[in-house]
Amino acid sequence: MSRRDSLPKNAVARFNTWVGALRTSPRWGPLVRRHLTEITYTGRRSGHSFSTPVGYRRAGDVVTIRVMMPDAKSWWRNFTGDGAPLTLELDATGRTGHAVARRDEKGRVTVTVHLDGDA
Repeated sequence: MSRRDSLPKNAVARFNTWVGALRTSPRWGPLVRRHLTEITYTGRRSGHSFSTPVGYRRAGDVVTIRVMMPDAKSWWRNFTGDGAPLTLELDATGRTGHAVARRDEKGRVTVTVHLDGDA
């Protein structure tokens, strides 16, 4: 991999670190956490655990994640077909659920998470 190929990954890593710091900030955290959460999941092929910040909307026990620029990202592909389990941080608590990714006719991707039981 050339240095040029690694720049986007480095930029994404820096951005994700910055977002993580905002989420835990005493001043900005409560506001940021209303719209951003961190998901943790196991890669289908690698078996490794990954975490990434995502924007979300919640309605009861259903969390909807709209994937921006889905063709430039791969994390959501772990949830295609029958989906897979994941953990999200909601209300300062790790919540588990089952996520399923769907692509619509316009190419937009939405990951729908059905949360497990009560926190």
